[in-house]
Amino acid sequence: MITTSNLSKKYKNNEVLNIESLEIPKGQSFGLVGNNGAGKTTYFSLLLDLIQPSTGHIVTNDIQVNRSEDWKPFTSAFIDESFLIGYLTPEEYFYFIGELRGQNKADVNSLVGQFEDFFHGEILGQKKFLRDLSKGNQKKVGIVAALIGNPEVIILDEPFANLDPTTQIRLKGIIKDLAEKQGVTILISSHDLMHVTDVCERIVVLEKGEVVKDLVTSEETLKELEAHFAG
Repeated sequence: MITTSNLSKKYKNNEVLNIESLEIPKGQSFGLVGNNGAGKTTYFSLLLDLIQPSTGHIVTNDIQVNRSEDWKPFTSAFIDESFLIGYLTPEEYFYFIGELRGQNKADVNSLVGQFEDFFHGEILGQKKFLRDLSKGNQKKVGIVAALIGNPEVIILDEPFANLDPTTQIRLKGIIKDLAEKQGVTILISSHDLMHVTDVCERIVVLEKGEVVKDLVTSEETLKELEAHFAG
């Protein structure tokens, strides 16, 4: 599904990412962990063609992402608040994303309606602009918007940050359902080792831009990760 080959990113003489080879099969829930500056967001930015690689490339569904835009109809993401449009209400933003993904208002309403418990009554019908929502509520909007249009690949950068415990638990259920029941390929980066081991069947550790561990998640994975980061 997603193949990374000889991928690197340099800023002047500073190499921030260097991944020789990485394969992510269709339908896998894939976790990317590492300390600040490890290269997680850089990798996602390259996967979404937001920045250009210094060497190498990423291919998704036989499409090289930095040479064609044909991957966009089946790929969605929420990286940070820059993906939102601050002067829109949540409803307006959902409809806007729906139009981009060939969904009418009824389609969007049907999907968004499934997440009322995720919103806790704080997002829909509030007549607030996205810019006026809390960081946590902005994240909820961005995550649900990424589900519109039945994407085959969903990329979420730090999805659990700024969310309350109840919402984190609900989000874990959403992610598991997408991967296990719907066959969606989900890529998640996170600083929270417990959450990522709960929802990802495979976890890759990045350190200074390089893959240092590639683990199939088991009962021992959390302890192994904690030991790694404890030094």
